[in-house]
Amino acid sequence: MINGEQGSELTTRDAVEFRAGDADREAVAERLRIAAGEGRIGLSELEERLDRAFAARTYGELAVLVADLPQEGPSVPRPGTDADTLVLKTSLSSIRQSGLWTVPRKIVAECKMLGIVIDFTEATCVHGDVTVEARCGSGIIQLIVPQGWAVRIDGSSTNTAHITNGATAPADPGAPRLTVVGHPRAGHIKIKQPRRKRWLH
Repeated sequence: MINGEQGSELTTRDAVEFRAGDADREAVAERLRIAAGEGRIGLSELEERLDRAFAARTYGELAVLVADLPQEGPSVPRPGTDADTLVLKTSLSSIRQSGLWTVPRKIVAECKMLGIVIDFTEATCVHGDVTVEARCGSGIIQLIVPQGWAVRIDGSSTNTAHITNGATAPADPGAPRLTVVGHPRAGHIKIKQPRRKRWLH
């Protein structure tokens, strides 16, 4: 993680030279393990890449290890959060959380210049209430929620002119309730719902 605010936007070339932390190395290691489980890399190559990941000193050294893998960021557990919190934080690539996945009670999404998409439409959610804490610099965080979900913007959100809630369809009884705590700066947080499919007779 890059601490402190930058006076100007960083280029990708600048970013890769920043020092990586333990959380960054572990995030890449987890991404490599998932890739191995999916059959994308062999076990011997996994061991080699893991060794290089844990020895990496900069973002650039880590980026090389996952450059040939699908550009979907890892879910990184953050110190101080419980097991039912999903943390999505961009480093060198955008993140898309989609497909078949299990929704935790809380999601923390952070990006500076890049983007994060969280697509709930095919996800499994057993919780009645889900909270998303979203922070972005000049990037965009997009939430795609199924028809029937209730969505509200929490009152503690800031710069709400940069938060767009397009999930206005009526909520279904018993459906999950999504609370968004948004803190965009120059970027935007966008919430939308896919249209209901019309069946042709």
